Amino acid sequence: MVPSSKNAVFRILVAVLFFCILPRTAFSQNAPDGSQAQIRFLTEKIDRLEKRLAEVEAKQAAGVPNEGKPGSAVTSDPQTVVTTETTLPTTSTVSHEHTMEIPQGPMLRIRGFSDFSYRVSNQSGETNSFTLGAFDLFISSQISEKFSMLSEVNFEFGDDNEMALDLERMLLTYAANDHFKLSFGRYHTGIGYYNTAFHHGTWFQTATGRPFLFLFEDEGGVLPVHNVGLNLTGSIPSGKLGLNYVAEIGNGRPARRPQNTSVQNVVDENNGKAINFGLWVRPEWVSGLQVGMSLYHDNLIADTPQRIQEYIPAMHVVYTTPKFEWLNEGVVIRHQLDGGRTFNTPGFYTQISRQWGVYRPYIRYQYINASPLEPLLFDTGLQQGPSVGLRYDWSEYAAFKIQYDRALRRGLQDANQLGMQMAFTF
Repeated sequence: MVPSSKNAVFRILVAVLFFCILPRTAFSQNAPDGSQAQIRFLTEKIDRLEKRLAEVEAKQAAGVPNEGKPGSAVTSDPQTVVTTETTLPTTSTVSHEHTMEIPQGPMLRIRGFSDFSYRVSNQSGETNSFTLGAFDLFISSQISEKFSMLSEVNFEFGDDNEMALDLERMLLTYAANDHFKLSFGRYHTGIGYYNTAFHHGTWFQTATGRPFLFLFEDEGGVLPVHNVGLNLTGSIPSGKLGLNYVAEIGNGRPARRPQNTSVQNVVDENNGKAINFGLWVRPEWVSGLQVGMSLYHDNLIADTPQRIQEYIPAMHVVYTTPKFEWLNEGVVIRHQLDGGRTFNTPGFYTQISRQWGVYRPYIRYQYINASPLEPLLFDTGLQQGPSVGLRYDWSEYAAFKIQYDRALRRGLQDANQLGMQMAFTF
């Protein structure tokens, strides 16, 4: 019979009692007769304890219940409580239970990001509001020497004040070496620079939010910033040039409304797959400089009778140091219908910031122009304008930002907004 956890603890207590008392009595007694008496006393006590232990084991073998003790199981019938004692497994296989513990298994690491804002706007129908930002949990684990996992779990609120739970990223990565890193799951598409340099934690970003060119799908973004599929990246041997690549294949984005604000996590609306390929360099002779380009392609089935070929060429030139930041990106979203008509939607932004102590002032200018006849982006229109702001690093892991935005829009009232944000990590 395998000893129960209670019996094991009982025997340990007996052993501890014996070895704790014996040294004290041995060194406190100078006369040999006194030591012999203490030894006889302890021997008799151990005999009595072993006899008691044998009685307890005999009762357990006869099926005496052990109600209310740790390790007992209770039936689901609320009117009857019947307990059966469970024993510690001696092997990794358990007949009735599956334990979730993995001896010396991978360790899960969690980092959190969130923000709190207040915004004032002159747009019709919008009210001045305090805003609870997304509660973002960044979870990672080094599974083995070659495999790792990361995910972003986001608790966020919509304009209806209802909370939604989104698994923004979930990747299992196999890193054979610096030249070959293959990831499986949901990722941020490698279009340009911003989308893979900054994720859902606003604390990392200089400004209060992303450029509207790289807004997320459910915020009215025009790019497929999320994808589900395979992502391969790594460095290319190139000496001091610092050449890197990314190659991706995934479900792409849906084109039918209103689903085109979501991500195709489970089912692709067609058999065609989106592919993306990009190259960028980080030359050693100009520390902080990165220059790159990418090309994205997908087959879309929109609400129009024609199929749409989607091409998104993108280019970026960025220069970043701990004190200085200069980001420049441009894209063209090209939709070519089967009938031959083509729509090109250009967009770009530039952002400059400089840090002095705990203060970092910044300015951003952005532009996008979509035709009102564009089959997917007709409600985007023309938007352009500057953003001016100041980031104050209140502490090492908390930052206060204040930002003014002005947007000139075709056929609509010019939009002015003032926002304040507390962004932090924990």
